[in-house]
Amino acid sequence: MQVIALTFIAVWCKILQNNIFCHRVAFVFATLGLRSCVIECFFNGYKDFMKLSNPFKKLNKFEWGLYITSLTVSVISFIVSGMQDYLTFVSSITGVTALIFVSKGMVIGQVLTMVFSLLYGVVSIYFKYYGEVITYLCMSMPMALVSVVSWIKHPYKDSHEVEVSKLTVKKLVVLSCFAIVVTVAFYYILEALGTTNVLVSTISVTTSFFAASLTFLRSPYYAIGYSANDIVLIVLWVLASIEQISYLPMVFCFVMFLANDLYGFYYWKEMQKRQKDGL
Repeated sequence: MQVIALTFIAVWCKILQNNIFCHRVAFVFATLGLRSCVIECFFNGYKDFMKLSNPFKKLNKFEWGLYITSLTVSVISFIVSGMQDYLTFVSSITGVTALIFVSKGMVIGQVLTMVFSLLYGVVSIYFKYYGEVITYLCMSMPMALVSVVSWIKHPYKDSHEVEVSKLTVKKLVVLSCFAIVVTVAFYYILEALGTTNVLVSTISVTTSFFAASLTFLRSPYYAIGYSANDIVLIVLWVLASIEQISYLPMVFCFVMFLANDLYGFYYWKEMQKRQKDGL
C-alpha cells in the first residue's frame, strides 16, 4: 500500500519537474521510516504505477466531468495564487483524485486518502493549524488504513465496490458519545498549542471524527460527515488565504471536495439500494 501511495506522488513529481518539491516530499516520507519505499518509488514508481489495474476505467461520463472540473479548478487556483507552493497544489490534486474513487466505493480511494492526509498535515503545519495536523496525521490517515483493510474484507460480490453497511442506532449513539469526548479534549489541547482559529479547528476535528468513523463502518453517511467538514475547512482556509494567498488552492480544493462528497452520498445511496436488490 505504501508503494502505491508513494508511486502516485512520484508520478506528480515527474509531471511537475520540480526537484526541490520532490526532495521535500521524499524527506516527509523518509522521516516516517519509509526510506526504502521512497527509493523504490522514485526509481521504479512509474513502472509500478503502469502495472496497476486502471481504476479510471470505472468512471462514467458524469464522474469524468466532475473529476476534470475538480482538477481544472485546482490548477487555476494554483496559477492565480502565484504558483508559490507545490505541496499545497499536489495535496489538492491528490485529494480530489482520492474522493472520486471513494465515492465509487473503491479501495484505491482510501489508499490515496492516506497520501492526502499526510500531505495536508504537512501543509497545515506551516500555518499552525495544529487541529488539522493532529486530525489528519493521527486520525484520518490511520482510519484510512483501517478502512482499506475493512473494505478489502467486505467486497460486494466480485465487483470493485465495497459492500455497503447499515448504520444502526446503537452505532450512532456510540459514535456520538465518543465525538463529545473527542471535541472537548481537543478544544483544550488545541488551545494549549496556540492553534490559529481554535474554535473552527475544533469543529473540524469533530466532523472529521464522524466522517472517518462512518467511512470505516462503510456507511453512505460518511459523505455527510465529510461535507460538513468541507464547509468548516472552506472557512478555515479562507481565513488563512486572507493572510497568505498561496493557500488559496486549499479553499478551492475543499469547494471541490464538497461537490465530490455530495455526489458520493448520492452514489452510495444508489449503491446501497442496488446491493439490497441483489444487483
